[in-house]
Amino acid sequence: MPKLDRYLLSEFAQAIFATLIVLLIVTVGGAFTDVLQDIARGRVPAGMMMIQLGLVLIQWLPLILPLALMLGLMMGVGRLYRDSEMPVIASIGVGPRRMLRPLLLVVVPLVGVVAACSLWLGPAANRLSKEMINEANRNLVMAGLEPGAFTGIPNNGGVIYVSNMSKDGTRLERVFLFRAGDEDRVDVVTANQGQLKVDEAGHRYLTLGDGFQIEGSRAGAKDFRLMRYASNEILLPANASRYDPDSPELQPTTALLTDGRPEARAQLHYRIAPPLLAFAFALMAVPLARSMPRQARYGRILVGFLAYLIGQNLMTAGRGWLEDGKIASGLGLWWLVVPVMAVSLWLYFTDGRLGRRKPTAPTIGATA
Repeated sequence: MPKLDRYLLSEFAQAIFATLIVLLIVTVGGAFTDVLQDIARGRVPAGMMMIQLGLVLIQWLPLILPLALMLGLMMGVGRLYRDSEMPVIASIGVGPRRMLRPLLLVVVPLVGVVAACSLWLGPAANRLSKEMINEANRNLVMAGLEPGAFTGIPNNGGVIYVSNMSKDGTRLERVFLFRAGDEDRVDVVTANQGQLKVDEAGHRYLTLGDGFQIEGSRAGAKDFRLMRYASNEILLPANASRYDPDSPELQPTTALLTDGRPEARAQLHYRIAPPLLAFAFALMAVPLARSMPRQARYGRILVGFLAYLIGQNLMTAGRGWLEDGKIASGLGLWWLVVPVMAVSLWLYFTDGRLGRRKPTAPTIGATA
């Protein structure tokens, strides 16, 4: 490999890597906040926090890597212009076509990673995350119920306390349950023993035996009612979003190819678009990074960031339009990908030209 290619490849790779690290730090903070909110609302067991955080990051990589690729290239090329290295490179006849080789050496592998995350790793991580949460909701042990501690039931279903439980988490001893019912009612249930059951539809029932139930009003009225029961079956609330293994978001990409549902076609195009847009944004970054030595440093980076935001928002909106039938399924997201790719190629090979201008003939003045 020529020294120039190695130099440009090193500059591009370092800038992209530094940008990716910064974006990952910001993204980890956002993903950590989302996971903590789900744990606080009882949607995700606390013991799965780190696993869920890793799975969420994998799902976000198709959105993070294209931005890191574009901004990293703009910063790398912009530094070459600010240090007057690019004019020197252009003076030896190195233009866009000659720079395409080191550019593709760093862009193509990253686009391949984006494609792998978008087409395979991301859907697999999403499917694994939903399966783990669904299995945890079927088992009180994995759902975070610990003997001797008060545990919140998902979706504001109340608070439960268990003195002791079996190893498989299905049999309970000395149970206390507090629930806020409808119409400002409060239920307090105690039992000497209990058992968790799950029906074929996935609904969880807590069967309590030999206990008491107190019903009353939270407004302070004294119309409480005390009942003693031999058996009491209580339906535990499920998560707001039920687990649907047939959802297009959880299906592998190969299964979406033969699925004729509008939601499946929309999901398929939504997975194909990110690597193509990542390649287009990478080509667009080189001409957008052109700057004069005294020009503002981050002005063009803001333009590139806005172009990325517009492209991502149109891709997300296009998926919704495909699901609603506002766009023909055959058109998919090609109405977005093809124009962006054409504009990026045009910018790279025309506006991003680094070669020297054609010399003009000197003007010979008339002599007296």
